[in-house]
Amino acid sequence: MGLIARALEAAGIATVCLTSAYSITASVGVPRGVFLDYPLGQTAGQAGEPAEQRQIMEFACQALETIQSPGEIRQVPLTWPGDAGWKDAVMRPHKASSQEAGDDNSGHQNLRGDQRAARHDTPQYQLPEDLTEAEVDCPSCVFLTP
Repeated sequence: MGLIARALEAAGIATVCLTSAYSITASVGVPRGVFLDYPLGQTAGQAGEPAEQRQIMEFACQALETIQSPGEIRQVPLTWPGDAGWKDAVMRPHKASSQEAGDDNSGHQNLRGDQRAARHDTPQYQLPEDLTEAEVDCPSCVFLTP
């Protein structure tokens, strides 16, 4: 994402990258970044929490307007609900039993294992109609070909 952001910036389009992976984002040199210390996949906030999501988007917009130093990454002042035990569980393989997995009923067991969706070589659309709506000559959709 950082490489794309830098290319857009070079073309005169301001960007801000949202991330839950601070070290990765810092290493690619994003023009502006907003870090949310939440599990991967929750970069815009918790599902079903529109007030929190709005707060994060407003923080990101404010960062877009005010960050002056290239590469600056600001942290959203929010904390994942409960304790920080999710950091110990995320991206860890599932164990044979919940006792082996360290399931202490703290609510973190649902974060165990790789939570990422499968990758595809072709564009994926939410709805079949989205494929027909994609513009072949869209300058911002240059990589999407129906």
